[in-house]
Amino acid sequence: MTAKIAYDDVEVGTELPAQDFPVTRATLVQYAGASGDFNPIHWNEKFAKEVGLPDVIAHGMFTMAVAVRVVTDWVGDPGAVAEYGVRFTKPVVVPNDEDGALIEVSATVAAKLDDEERTVRVDLTAKSADQKVLGMSRAVVRLA
Repeated sequence: MTAKIAYDDVEVGTELPAQDFPVTRATLVQYAGASGDFNPIHWNEKFAKEVGLPDVIAHGMFTMAVAVRVVTDWVGDPGAVAEYGVRFTKPVVVPNDEDGALIEVSATVAAKLDDEERTVRVDLTAKSADQKVLGMSRAVVRLA
C-alpha cells in the first residue's frame, strides 16, 4: 500500500480529520495482553494510587499508538510514517466505569520538509480530560 495523499496537494496548515479514541479498563487489559506490559498501574487501582497516581492509567505506548492513527488513517498507509516521536506530559486516567476515558487527537501539517523525498512534518495534539497528554508529538510522513 502507498500513501493516498499527494505531496503537491498538501499545504502547510492542512488539518487532518480529528478523531476521538475511547479507552476503558477492558481496552487496557487487551493492550496488556498484546504488548506484554502487565505493570499494575495499568489495571490495579489500589496499586496505582499507592504509587501516587490518581487512578489506573493507560499505557504510554498505547496513547502514542492511538494518536498516530490520525496520521495513518489520513495518509492511508502506516508504512508512510518515516519518523514519530512524542513526550509524555500527563497520563490518561481511566476510571472504572463504562465510559472510561477519551483521547482526543487533532493534527496539522506543520512543514514541508523535502520536495524530492515528498516528506511533511505533521504535528499532533492529544488531550484527555481537557489536558494535553502528549507533547512534542510529531510525525514525518512520506506522501505520494
